[in-house]
Amino acid sequence: MPITKPFHRIYRELVQSTNSGYSSWAFIVDREYAKAPHHFTRGFLILQEDIKSLFEYIEPADINLRTYSYRIHELLMRTCIEVEANFKAILRENTYTPTYRSGSKAGQSRTEEFWNINDYLKINKTHHLDNYFVELPFWRGIKNRYQPFLDWQSASSLSWYQAYNETKHDKNEKFELANFENLITAFAGLFVLLSSQFNCESFQPGRTSLSIGSDSYFDGEFGIGEYLKIEFPTNWTDSEKYDFDWSVLKNEAIRFQKFDYNNI
Repeated sequence: MPITKPFHRIYRELVQSTNSGYSSWAFIVDREYAKAPHHFTRGFLILQEDIKSLFEYIEPADINLRTYSYRIHELLMRTCIEVEANFKAILRENTYTPTYRSGSKAGQSRTEEFWNINDYLKINKTHHLDNYFVELPFWRGIKNRYQPFLDWQSASSLSWYQAYNETKHDKNEKFELANFENLITAFAGLFVLLSSQFNCESFQPGRTSLSIGSDSYFDGEFGIGEYLKIEFPTNWTDSEKYDFDWSVLKNEAIRFQKFDYNNI
């Protein structure tokens, strides 16, 4: 069956039809689509400026991927906290009511403070996170292209997220995991997660204007924050694509629907 109303915080391709160009992005800025999206993009933009400042001291280069420091540790913590906040917002604004499956709490509600990577993995099904690619524009070497959720194609864990948890709980013994590579991969992961909800919309104040294409030194598409390059998934099946005309749908009282994550 066609998906005639977008889900909260789930961006995906539309079936090509009349007005699909407009419909592919206009629903994102509707205030019912997501709660306070500007708080999430603003957190990312502030973090991006701090990471760009780090590049003044650590050159973005293959040779520096194993560099670790207190500053990198701090940025890794902040980045993954933002990642968790986005994961929880997606599940919270749709339908997700997990319960404990065993033990003394079996059958009781498992509230969001106890959600973990196994809960967040469900979002890969709806957002195709593992098929996003990110590229840094300035880099010495060849390792400037990232697919931060690639691990989810074959496993339930993410190496950079696991590194975050290990160095968070045992910084003395696991400090070297707070390295440049894990930070950049986590940063790319946060960027993907935001892009999978909001496309390239940063929700910054000011006038909305049409962009004019021109020649550029860089190939590809720059996403939220106009620094990182983004490649969106191209593997949506027809049954997964949205199919609506936003110019009509936007006039309805109920314009969005909730995805039921309990069925994944």
